[in-house]
Amino acid sequence: MTVEPGPDLVKELQTAQPRPWGRADRNRLLIWAGIGFILPIPFVWAFHHWIKPAGSVFTIQSDLPTKTIISFFVILASWIVSRMEKRPLDDYGIPPRQAFGERFWEGSLWGFAALSALLLILRLSGHFQIDSVALAGGAVFRYALGWAVVFLAVSVSEELAFRGYWLFSFARRIRFWPAALFTSVVFGAAHLGNPGENVLGILQVVAVGLLLCFTLRRTGNLWFALGFHAAWDWAETFFYGTPDSGLLGVGRYLNTSVQGPNWLTGGSAGPEGSILVFVVFALCALLIHFRFPKVIYPDRPV
Repeated sequence: MTVEPGPDLVKELQTAQPRPWGRADRNRLLIWAGIGFILPIPFVWAFHHWIKPAGSVFTIQSDLPTKTIISFFVILASWIVSRMEKRPLDDYGIPPRQAFGERFWEGSLWGFAALSALLLILRLSGHFQIDSVALAGGAVFRYALGWAVVFLAVSVSEELAFRGYWLFSFARRIRFWPAALFTSVVFGAAHLGNPGENVLGILQVVAVGLLLCFTLRRTGNLWFALGFHAAWDWAETFFYGTPDSGLLGVGRYLNTSVQGPNWLTGGSAGPEGSILVFVVFALCALLIHFRFPKVIYPDRPV
């Protein structure tokens, strides 16, 4: 059972005054960034040079190793700075004892439901249709599991990178929401190189970053966000077979198609490039507000 801090403790944490950002703090942030962002580069480059993934198509074989490598280094970076700061990983929103607990699975249901709701709206408006089932037999389970592992690695690497230590470190200086906005904008910019991405798709990445920051603020950790992120991507790429941030996966359960203007259907970016995604995210935020009414993650961590 999770014990949530009382209102007095929450108020004390939120009103705590930041200490100056000294050289040691900057050095720790640089160490974290170096391990989490720089060290994986030669490994990922070598693997991509060997595999040579093709353009806007991606596969389990090409993405699972690279996403696992990045996840490993981001986890390692977070653990190292936690030892340097003599803090538990809980402070960065990563409590290991809650790994894959109820918050993760609830977030997974929300992520799948949110993407399904978006596609349902497009279906009812005549802009999305399911054409056929692409897989049968054992292939369904193999690809379902393979893509689940891929997107678990994606969610771990991106959530820990953009809403873990970095967000914690910035929130200590400039408060939670300015830090959340900054890291979410950088999160969006990190997707600019994806083939097939468009302006609405990038804005969606920023918006989902803010939504996932909101879940962190209300649940106190990243496990709900991790589940939401992984399930959203899994539903897009595997289950519904649509492009995901401009990339189309090999080994999808359904063959689907869209018709209509790109601003409504998402075009080559996939359904997350539809303007309707902002309506779905706004509804998610409202429901999360009622589902998790208490603020748990402090406005200014101490």
